[in-house]
Amino acid sequence: MSFITTTPPQGATGTVAAMYRRQQDNWGFVPNYAKVFCHRPEVMARWAQLLAEIKRPMDKRRFELVTFVAAHELRHSACALAHGKALRQFFSDAQIVAIAEDRLDGLLEAPERAMLAFARRIARDAAQVSSEDVAALQAAGFGDAEIFDIAAVAAGRAFFTKLLDGLGVAPDAPFLALDEPLRRTLTLGRAIDTQAPATLRPGTPAPESAAAGGVSG
Repeated sequence: MSFITTTPPQGATGTVAAMYRRQQDNWGFVPNYAKVFCHRPEVMARWAQLLAEIKRPMDKRRFELVTFVAAHELRHSACALAHGKALRQFFSDAQIVAIAEDRLDGLLEAPERAMLAFARRIARDAAQVSSEDVAALQAAGFGDAEIFDIAAVAAGRAFFTKLLDGLGVAPDAPFLALDEPLRRTLTLGRAIDTQAPATLRPGTPAPESAAAGGVSG
C-alpha cells in the first residue's frame, strides 16, 4: 500500500524481480516498502550497501537499539515495529515498550541511556545537537568513531523513514500478529496494512548479485 503505483510482485521482471526476490527471501513476502523502489531499484541497491556499511562496526544490540529509538522518534510505524520485534532477542515485550516510552532507569546502563538520548535528539532535530551532547557520550566511554556510528544509524533511519512515509507506505499486515500492547505502542504513525502481503510468482529466478538490492529494513 502506497500513494504511488507500483509493480506488483506477480508482474515483476528483470532487476525489479531480483530486488523483490532478495526482500522475499528475508521476509517471506515482498514488503510494502520494497514495492515503491520498483521505480528506482538502483536506489534500493545503494541504500542496502550503505546500510550494510553503517551496521558493520556495530554489534547487533547497539544497532537495533539506536535504530529502534530513532524510528520511534521519527514516528515511523513500520521501522518501529520491525526493529522492536528484532529487540526481542535482548528484551521482553514490556521492556521494549519501556524503551519506546523512554523509561530506561533500571533497564539500561548509563552508557546505553546516553547513546539513546543522543540518537533521539538527532532524529528529533539534529540542528539542536550540541557539543555537550557529544561530550556526554565521550564521558560515558564512547570513542569518536563510535559516536559517528551512532549518528550515522540515526541519520540513515531518517532518510529511509521519511522516504517511505512521504510515499504513504504502510506497515505490512504480518505485524498485526504482534501482541497488542507492543503493537499499539509501536504503531505511532501510519496504520498497519490489513491486506495480506504479496509474493513473487513461482519460478522467479533468484538474483545473481547483491546489486539487485539486498535486505534493507
